[in-house]
Amino acid sequence: MEAWKSFGKFVGSHLAFIAPVCVAIGVLFPDQLDPLKPWVTALFAFMTFQGALGNNFRNVVDVFRHPSSMLVTLGISTVAMPVVAYLLGTLFFGGDPDLVCGIVLEYSVPVAVVSAMWISMFGGDVAQGLATLLISTVISPVTIPLTLKILLGQTVEVDVAGMMIDMLFQIALPAVAGMLVNDLTRGWGKQTLSPAIAPAAKVALVLVILSNSTGVSPYIRHLTPQLVGVMVFIAVFATSGYFAGLIIARLWKRPRATMITMTYQTGMRNISAGAVLAAQYFPGEVMFPVIIGTLFQQVLAACFGNFMTWLLARDDAAQETPAK
Repeated sequence: MEAWKSFGKFVGSHLAFIAPVCVAIGVLFPDQLDPLKPWVTALFAFMTFQGALGNNFRNVVDVFRHPSSMLVTLGISTVAMPVVAYLLGTLFFGGDPDLVCGIVLEYSVPVAVVSAMWISMFGGDVAQGLATLLISTVISPVTIPLTLKILLGQTVEVDVAGMMIDMLFQIALPAVAGMLVNDLTRGWGKQTLSPAIAPAAKVALVLVILSNSTGVSPYIRHLTPQLVGVMVFIAVFATSGYFAGLIIARLWKRPRATMITMTYQTGMRNISAGAVLAAQYFPGEVMFPVIIGTLFQQVLAACFGNFMTWLLARDDAAQETPAK
């Protein structure tokens, strides 16, 4: 068991290296990895379950009683990021409305389901993360069409039923199951079961990264200078999303766990939902800015996890150093 746990810690501590390798493998061998796709929902559900084992229903209720951090996170991810994406997208790529549309769509979709895994892995507030994720997904059938209509004049129909079913199986049921196990076993779920299956959850994350990266392959193989520019833009803008949550949380003097949660949920997007909408309602070029985020999202998540670990360690060292 100790060797298994050590393996999980190794994977978690080296994700900043493992994630880009997985992306490269997914881009190079999309056909060979295609059998993973039917398993993605189950893998997401398992990761959510493992993350929720560290929580209980009381913690989630407390989030809704004191929702300020959740509301600020939703304000950044749902309002601020799409507006800034539109302004900068128009500035740099205004000559191609389809690319601008794709950039706005990328930042109009809900918070990423996988953010719950990263929050749990780096000691964030899992209860707040799950609550924010649920609310972000529930309101998205309204916020996505409204955002696109206001900013672009586009009218789209969101598959409300499909999105709700995905949310139910990937987030709601696994989260409830995890918290229920922890409550009914009086903490055994958190103290014993969660550490035992945490390495498997990290393996599940690696498989999800591999599967999601295959969707980028056709676009990477047909790059133009303009599309390279879009790639650079998405990479920089995605980075700014993580920084937005981190900086606001620190200036606001939020607890460490809250800071970690806000950082991940202002930076990570449900790219799969965006890709489905782009494929159904828009020209092919709209898909590129949406799906290309797959190249960077998990790599940035790993890098920011390491960065926040270093930042908090530095804060601890500064507090322990006696004043001269």
